[in-house]
Amino acid sequence: EQTKAQRLADNLIKHLGGNTANDAAAELRRLEQSEREGWRYADELEQERKRLAALNAELVEALQFVVRGVPDTWEGVQKAREVIAKAKEQT
Repeated sequence: EQTKAQRLADNLIKHLGGNTANDAAAELRRLEQSEREGWRYADELEQERKRLAALNAELVEALQFVVRGVPDTWEGVQKAREVIAKAKEQT
């Protein structure tokens, strides 16, 4: 089954003919292909975002485990706790 862009492209050539119609039809087809590729890319980005969000949650959990019971006076512990709080705000 043809998409709307394909039908429009075919109708341009059929009813108008000539170089302008051919060029317009080719552009319609190119734009449709670009749109499909854009949606595919958006899907890939969403999958990557989900993967990174899950990884971030695991890292926060691991960091919480590491700093649990460690005094705030130890170097880096306060920064680690700040990072944990920031990561929890973003999820």
